[in-house]
Amino acid sequence: MPGHFEPLPGGGAAVALDEVEISIIRSLAVQLLELIGPGPGGDVSDDPLAELFAEGPSEPPSDPVLKRLFPDAYSGPDVEATSPEQAEEQRAYSSEFRRFTENDLRAGKRENALVVIRTLDGVAAVGEGGAVLKLSPEESKQWLSSLNDLRLAIGSRLDVVDEEDTDLLYRLPDEDPRKPMVMAYLWLGGLQETLVETLMP
Repeated sequence: MPGHFEPLPGGGAAVALDEVEISIIRSLAVQLLELIGPGPGGDVSDDPLAELFAEGPSEPPSDPVLKRLFPDAYSGPDVEATSPEQAEEQRAYSSEFRRFTENDLRAGKRENALVVIRTLDGVAAVGEGGAVLKLSPEESKQWLSSLNDLRLAIGSRLDVVDEEDTDLLYRLPDEDPRKPMVMAYLWLGGLQETLVETLMP
């Protein structure tokens, strides 16, 4: 089980983590929470109905990591405009889509990151600085989503766009200042892959 998730009887997943690994994942999840920020008007609203109908931003975020986490719905390499009019139409559609979906997307990503933090805070020690993290089926899905968000965030900082960029990361020299971030990116990818396998029927 060290370093990878394994399925639990009856659903869910488990992984053995040491203190350093727990600290790294927890720290990254906290940073992700800080980056995503609170909901509209903060996380707690006096009027839940007003929060339900609150409109989100209409423009994409300026931070490249947030742009990766909350991309435009009607633009990008798979959706190419053939004229200035079509490009403007795509921007308008993306803006409208963002207004009505981004708040919910942010709330979901915050909740997933909080589940990562809470479950890590609740792990039971197994000696010599290690612990076994056991997740319910629902927590496993939330972990999977959050691991994906963490990898997108780190990948954005490393300018990872496609598989070729990932291959280049393996060849970085040890003295490269990006090496620790690269190691975290690749390690989280391994965790994510094994967690996917545990959730497959």
